[in-house]
Amino acid sequence: MSVARPPGPPLAASGWRWLPLTAAVIGADQLVKAWVVHHFGLFERVHVLPVLDLILTYNTGAAFSFLAGAAGWQRWVFIGLALAVSVVLIAWLRRLHAARERLLAAALALIAGGALGNMLDRLLHGRVVDFVHVHWQQHYFPAFNVADSAITVGAALLLLDAWRESRHRPS
Repeated sequence: MSVARPPGPPLAASGWRWLPLTAAVIGADQLVKAWVVHHFGLFERVHVLPVLDLILTYNTGAAFSFLAGAAGWQRWVFIGLALAVSVVLIAWLRRLHAARERLLAAALALIAGGALGNMLDRLLHGRVVDFVHVHWQQHYFPAFNVADSAITVGAALLLLDAWRESRHRPS
């Protein structure tokens, strides 16, 4: 009797080879957040560049503080959503060939790492630590963190991979 092998390349060649990037994003995100929380008071601001400040803020909502004013149920919804999305992305990574689909694998690993980094904040603290604050004159972008940056870069790589793939498809 044979055991059914999951679809995709052999495990050693699969996109799971990119999971250390996911772990690195989670580790860097949590380390930097812990440093900021330890060294900054709430809303304490340090000007780094004319367009960049470091500032300790907390977000109980999602991107751009969406649902931040809700009664607390959003914490568990966002934890569940981050966990579900990460499981799907990691399963998708398993089906990829690590060497041939590097861009896609890197994108998925970054997004999963960012989602899990922010999920850990919600799980452990009930809110996400944000600290990077970009602005131009009187125009301010909402504060963000390492996990948010990884998700953004991962999404950009996902779009780049899709664009490259579409250019190589026969018409």
